[in-house]
Amino acid sequence: MFRSSYRGLSAATSSLRRRASPWSIALIAVAFVVALPVLVVFAHIAMPTDGVWQHLASTVLGRYLNNTFWLVVIVGLGTLVIGTGTAWLVVMCRFPGKRLFEWGLLLPLAVPTYVIAYAYTDFLQFAGPLQSLLRETFGWEYGDYYFPNVRSLGGAATVITLVLYPYVYLLARASFLEQSVCVLDVGRTLGRGPWRLFASVAVPLARPALVGGVSLVLMETLNEFGAVQFFGVDTFTTGIYRTWFGMGEQVAAAQLAACLLTFVIVLVLLERWSRGKRRYFHTTNRYQQLPEYALHGWRAVAATLACLLPVLVGFLLPSGILLNLALQGGDSLWGSRFIGYAWNSLGLAIVAALIAVGLAVVLSYGVRMHDTTFARVASRVASMGYAIPGSVVAVGILIPFTWLDNALNTWLNNHYGYIIGLVFSGSAFILLYAYVVRFLAVSFNAVEASLGKVTPSMDAASRTLGQTAGGTLRHIHTPMMRSSLLAAGILVFVDVMKELPATIILRPFNFDTLAVRAHNLASDERLAEASTSSLAIVVVGILPVILLSMAMRRSRPGANS
Repeated sequence: MFRSSYRGLSAATSSLRRRASPWSIALIAVAFVVALPVLVVFAHIAMPTDGVWQHLASTVLGRYLNNTFWLVVIVGLGTLVIGTGTAWLVVMCRFPGKRLFEWGLLLPLAVPTYVIAYAYTDFLQFAGPLQSLLRETFGWEYGDYYFPNVRSLGGAATVITLVLYPYVYLLARASFLEQSVCVLDVGRTLGRGPWRLFASVAVPLARPALVGGVSLVLMETLNEFGAVQFFGVDTFTTGIYRTWFGMGEQVAAAQLAACLLTFVIVLVLLERWSRGKRRYFHTTNRYQQLPEYALHGWRAVAATLACLLPVLVGFLLPSGILLNLALQGGDSLWGSRFIGYAWNSLGLAIVAALIAVGLAVVLSYGVRMHDTTFARVASRVASMGYAIPGSVVAVGILIPFTWLDNALNTWLNNHYGYIIGLVFSGSAFILLYAYVVRFLAVSFNAVEASLGKVTPSMDAASRTLGQTAGGTLRHIHTPMMRSSLLAAGILVFVDVMKELPATIILRPFNFDTLAVRAHNLASDERLAEASTSSLAIVVVGILPVILLSMAMRRSRPGANS
């Protein structure tokens, strides 16, 4: 009896020891660290606000809701139309410039939304070059003609659409590349032309991808701060910033963030639901080159213009405007001060990319070593940060670390008589934490996909030859994943360079980045000076766009490059 009890206890202990391995502990730790801002935000829902909500409801809350709703609707529809239409053209049609547009349509990803807002404001304002040319050409004076105001809800929605449609284009193109040739052939056999085939066959099959792309767009729209703040459009994101810094109400700001986060969670759940409801399969194991429709005459011209216009207004024109402004004036602090801003941005981006890629490797390999339901859930929790707006992450981080700093300084003052200052909330540490929470998902998805291609037999062979789990990761997996690790790091690097909401809320005193510098100058209507920082961010963002396009070119098995 005692012997059987001992055996049972020993088995339970060994099972617990296996579950509590270093990799499983690392999974739990990373998941908790990433989930902390969300937990903090939701913990403030039931806290009293001393009438702040009544004040917000009677003054600005209705405007926040109305502007956010219409912004989401317009941007969602605009990106869906542009992204889906251009993806179908470059995948299924043959027309002049097709190869160029395959990667050219991704270029607006390199332009942060607030940067394109600054460029078009300078170009389209009353004193800008376009209206000045119209007045000189036609002899018009002020009040003689109507020109739409770019600093409006419609202007903000248009600018955001021009920058974010590549998210839909990316997923729609990938879905069209993976579609079954057999299904398309059946549609053609039944007499469906290109447009009917697109509307009745291709789009329904690609619906999960389209919903996923639009969901990403809406998340980024809700996260947007620079453009809407510059255009004077009050949304939940600007409301969080004003409530925190303008009114000094941390609890109310956290509750606004909770409302925004709830809406994002609903979007994520809808996307998951849609993805689960629509599935299709290849009916053959032989991959074939997708049939292409050769366009001629006015159809070819129309297809070329349809693909050229988003690239022109979303990348070429704003980049040209920024370059012209930079050459004419540029940043007055060009030199050592500007290099300092650039170094701050580069340093934060490099360190955040290294940390994010390292944690992504830990998460992916941890799930590979312990492929349990708990491990998979923990990894998904750890990679949910990309769905959380930067302002929400900032609020969820700033509250606990501000409390920690105050508690630490109070204890030191009571026991030793001195104060060390804001160790956590007043240093670059808090920025790195926010970036890792926000962009860990970017690196995790890339690393997980690459690690999944390594066959389990390689792990078994390595362990047979005496390698530990860490040794297998270091000597076998890492060399094989080198390109994916580099791509993941580059993507995180660029995202950190462009991130504005979290940076502007969490940055330490006298610690400016290129994004903050561009925002501050533009807020002071010094658009020519803001162009230098903006252009630097755009240039840095072009490299991953090119790499992404090259990867997509090779994404379909059997495709002719």
